[in-house]
This record gives sequence, C-alpha cells and structure tokens, in this order.
Amino acid sequence: MQRLTAHLRDVGETYTEHMACAAGFAWTLFTTALASAVHAVFPFWFVHTASRRVLPLAERLRERGKRAAPRLQESEEPVGEPAG
Repeated sequence: MQRLTAHLRDVGETYTEHMACAAGFAWTLFTTALASAVHAVFPFWFVHTASRRVLPLAERLRERGKRAAPRLQESEEPVGEPAG
C-alpha cells in the first residue's frame, strides 16, 4: 500500500485520476499496436499512425516525469522498470 500511495503522491494524482491516465495510455498503445500489426501486412495502410500517436505520448510521459522528478530521491530506483 505504501508503494501505491508514494507513486500517486509522486505524480500528484488521485487513484482515480491515475487510473484514467494509465488506462488512456494503455488504450492508445493498444490501438497503435493493432494499427502497426495491420501495417505490417498492408504497408500502404496506417503509414504514419504509429509515429503520429507514439511521439505525443512519449512527450506526455516526459512531462509527467519532470513533474515527479523533483519529488523523487536520486537514489530511488523506479519500481517495475529494468535498471540500466
């Protein structure tokens, strides 16, 4: 429970806000993956879909990370992500 509340505090969101944001990211990634799979078979479909959808998503993640970074200790390792 402490890990959950610490993460929510780090990103400055309530549980519901975080769930909605994470679900939005997941949906975007899921639909982009489907479009990319179709593009693999039919290269003339969804030509720019992945880059058009992933780049703004990456920027949103970068901005969220900047907001959370000042609240994180330098020695703290992100949980659930590979080190290195």
